[in-house]
Amino acid sequence: MSGHNPLLRLEQRAAEADQIIEYLKQQVQLLKEKAIVQASVREEKKLMVENAKLKSDIEELKKQLLDKEKNRGVRDVAMPVAEVNAECTSKPAAPKPASAAPAACSSPEVQSPSLKDDSKKKKPEKKDKGEKKAAAPSQEEAKVDVSRLDLRVGRIITAEKHPDADSLYVEQVDVGEAAPRTVVSGLVKHIPVEQMQNRMAILMCNLKPAKMRGVVSQAMVMCASSPDKVEILDPPSGAVPGDRVTFQGFPGEPDKELNPKKKVWEQIQPDLRTDDQCVATYKGSAFEVAGKGVCTAQTMSNSGIK
Repeated sequence: MSGHNPLLRLEQRAAEADQIIEYLKQQVQLLKEKAIVQASVREEKKLMVENAKLKSDIEELKKQLLDKEKNRGVRDVAMPVAEVNAECTSKPAAPKPASAAPAACSSPEVQSPSLKDDSKKKKPEKKDKGEKKAAAPSQEEAKVDVSRLDLRVGRIITAEKHPDADSLYVEQVDVGEAAPRTVVSGLVKHIPVEQMQNRMAILMCNLKPAKMRGVVSQAMVMCASSPDKVEILDPPSGAVPGDRVTFQGFPGEPDKELNPKKKVWEQIQPDLRTDDQCVATYKGSAFEVAGKGVCTAQTMSNSGIK
């Protein structure tokens, strides 16, 4: 028996070794499966992060597109998001009637010859949109009246002759803002410099600033004018710098700055006149400061204003 004991022990150990090896194989297999699961989880998380980033980028691009369209005068149109997604994920079908939605399905995977044909057919549609864009400003341009002028009461603080032009004054004018505006006026031949100091006036404040003999003028003094005579318009008693001049029958807010290419001032100016009582008017409606009265010339009746 003693001779067989070593062999028996070896057999037992071999059996134990086989069991250990089998156990280790099972553990290795489990570790492999766990590693695969962990890798797939990491990949899923990575994809979710990338997906969220892509969604954020798309929303930002949409916002930029909408802002650009608004700046060009295109009206907001509700976008059928659900329908667009459905069409983008479905297989290409027969060409549909022209609409804005298929334009969203522009990825290379979805494009097909039929969709390319659609895009060719839609080119006239783009032209129509261009016409709509052109039409929107024309509707706005149709409303050209005195409400688009930013006319305010101002006080000419100081006035002195332009250093490089004998016929021009350079004035500092308070129009109710934090700092005075610099204004250049061709009034030297008509109004003595003494009468220009600390004087109330009416100013047009939304002309595009223009350089006159090297000095930038930021507004225009409104005057009754004829070939022989010029008078600065006077605001009503009690008016203060910054008071808005309004017109009955012509409501609305003034442009922030008149576009010289649109010739708004040139279209309005011929209808600005003083009446037979020297009251400044636009198409018969007086220059008025609410609650304080009307604006007038000193002596010039039935004269143009500019």
